[in-house]
Amino acid sequence: MSDPLLQKYDTVYEKLVPAYGMPTWRQHLPPVDELVSTILSQSTSDTNRDKGFDALKAHYPDWFSVMNAPEAEVIETIRPAGLANQKGPRIQAALRTVYEQRGAISLDFLADMPLNEAADWLTHIKGVGPKTAAIILLFAFGRPAFPVDTHVHRITQRLGLIGPHVSAEKAHKIFAQLDRPQTFYAMHLNLIRHGREVCRARSPRCEICPLQTECNYFQHEP
Repeated sequence: MSDPLLQKYDTVYEKLVPAYGMPTWRQHLPPVDELVSTILSQSTSDTNRDKGFDALKAHYPDWFSVMNAPEAEVIETIRPAGLANQKGPRIQAALRTVYEQRGAISLDFLADMPLNEAADWLTHIKGVGPKTAAIILLFAFGRPAFPVDTHVHRITQRLGLIGPHVSAEKAHKIFAQLDRPQTFYAMHLNLIRHGREVCRARSPRCEICPLQTECNYFQHEP
């Protein structure tokens, strides 16, 4: 990443911290739980994701039981999460892949694997893309991955940190090369909060945004 973009990244990071605080890393969920939760989160709200996840944890004693349960039963269990017909088989297939590759349903080995190799290993699981892999590595292991979700993608495009036609998948590669790994956790969470509260998809609240001078969108809006 060129120096001007690196400088802009640093400025954005430094301005978001006073606005939203300095999140310190904590493990959100154990690694396999994070994998399942992230699959459940696709195309639904956090509330519905949590309903589906909590239902799985209540209904089954462990992930091995989820993997071996009748497909229709898993689908019905996660119905509150939405798209259950797709997510149920996807979760079971992901668990099966981990079990077949490792002989156990555990992702703990990723803690010691080089970061790029760990991301590659995860994305070879069907249904696991760069965002899911980055979420697992960042939130379950505290590793310097940078998940690009809808909010992060929108804001970084508006700011000009990535180009207007850069996909979320390509954005993961751009941020992975950024020499600011210690900032990734706080920057990710603060961008998400900024996207929910200020830089909304529709009707962004530019008039109260602390990033006006860094934002291409604000500088060029009619």
